[in-house]
Amino acid sequence: MTMVKAHVSTHEAVAGRYRLLDVVHRETNRVCWYGEDLETGRPCLVTRIGLPPDLGEDVACRAAERVLHMSATMARLCPGRIAGVVDALAEAGRLWTVTEWIDGLPLGQLLERKGSFGPVRTATVGLQLLDVLEAAHGEGITHGELSPGQVFVRAKGPVVVTGFGLAGATLVPRLAAPAYASPEQARDERIGPAADLWALGAILYSMAEGRPPYRDRDRLEATLKSVDRLPLRTPVRAGALTPALLGLLRKDSRERMTRAALRQSLTRVLDEDPQQPVAPPPRLRRAYTTVRNAGPHWTGRAMAVGTALAVVTVAVAALAVAHQLPGTEETAAEGGAPTAPATAPAPGEDPGDIGDRATPTAGVSPSVSAPATPPKPSPTPSSPSASPSGGGLPAGFRVFRAPEGFSVALPAGWKRLDTATDTDNAYRVTFGASGDPRTLAVTYTERVGPDPVAVWREDVEPGLRKQDGFRRIGAIEATTYQGYKAADMEWVADVDGTPVRTFGRGFLLGGTRGFSLRWTTPSADWDKKANRQALDTFLRTFRPGTGSSA
Repeated sequence: MTMVKAHVSTHEAVAGRYRLLDVVHRETNRVCWYGEDLETGRPCLVTRIGLPPDLGEDVACRAAERVLHMSATMARLCPGRIAGVVDALAEAGRLWTVTEWIDGLPLGQLLERKGSFGPVRTATVGLQLLDVLEAAHGEGITHGELSPGQVFVRAKGPVVVTGFGLAGATLVPRLAAPAYASPEQARDERIGPAADLWALGAILYSMAEGRPPYRDRDRLEATLKSVDRLPLRTPVRAGALTPALLGLLRKDSRERMTRAALRQSLTRVLDEDPQQPVAPPPRLRRAYTTVRNAGPHWTGRAMAVGTALAVVTVAVAALAVAHQLPGTEETAAEGGAPTAPATAPAPGEDPGDIGDRATPTAGVSPSVSAPATPPKPSPTPSSPSASPSGGGLPAGFRVFRAPEGFSVALPAGWKRLDTATDTDNAYRVTFGASGDPRTLAVTYTERVGPDPVAVWREDVEPGLRKQDGFRRIGAIEATTYQGYKAADMEWVADVDGTPVRTFGRGFLLGGTRGFSLRWTTPSADWDKKANRQALDTFLRTFRPGTGSSA
């Protein structure tokens, strides 16, 4: 990261390096452009923030340094949730920040387009923002500038937050969006985490009501005065969110809802309306161990439905069946992986629209690491018995052909850990490696319902909710996989006190036959490049068999 002093015009390249191409979003004292780094050719976000005209250059340069430092700190605390600042430029009256490109839209832009959002959508975004704030507050960091323009919503994946380090970098109480300032900021008092909770409440209010709790006025001082003195406009559209909004938007910071109470309140909104599509947003050798210890009973119903599409983590490998069938492995040259890439969200697709029908859990941008979930595979139908062919396997991966009939590419050193079987040809095979906390489970059944989403929601999730720390991430999303009807579900749970995250994809072969794939890894490792690569490879290379055990 670098920090330089710059004297630029918006008609020129900022610092002679960053070309401004198109305005992404405007706030009271903040403009964000889609830009291009002329040295690397990579896209970026370039933001200009107005500073007090009498602020000295030395203070402005220190402000830029603070933004760089704080961004790096937060990126370590919340990988995938913070847009990294790669450059900061200061000139008299202006602070420029150059941020890694985010494959999404500012929430403020979505609010302008769509107006209000439903309670479930709003609560989901609220929980994702709360995750970031909890990480920051735990390290004594206050954002202080949180607003819809600092929150980017992606088609897939959790929201990404920008703007850390601006608060306290200058002498003004609020730089970019005074309508989202807390009353204590409006009074130019010392702020802390409670100011961020107010801003979060104002964001959720805007999403639910379609307008901010306090409107921007012509002058910053007038806006701050209204925030401090005017009563809150009573929410009329927020529904079940109303208690959270009223609890957060209390003038007295000591009376505001706590983070723990807010999480309970927002989670309750999701629990009360589980069928509503959710938008934006994180384990599993240990989870596998928990499964083994869950008990020896695996009823026909649990095997037929609970595991068919559900990647259930209850009583899975507890059966001491462990056939240790060897299977076969092939290199890319001998069999390889399919080269057809998974499809991604269409360029320019509005994350707000996608979020109304799907859980944003994938679509990681080239610049911003994010919790990885699989891209949608090509909807082109594939033969159920087709085997992987062609090149394209990552280094170290080999195609494993199971005696049961399916095949999938596995990382080096991975093998069959356990096999559990039941009547009607149902089985589950779990793969992994010694010392590796991750697992992949493949389940087949011949007694599954016709709706993959319903199987997750009605037959699987009730059992998962009994696990410690269980929380579903977003909605259960209907999709297509290799031409088959499919559904994805993602959740977190605590295993022996450690958070683990699971992505499950279940799909129907036809009739009552179905497969599910479950990828599990420690939550802390979810967004690592190797894990994203492994999940993508599993989904690209898996080829279902008939389900008959060999």
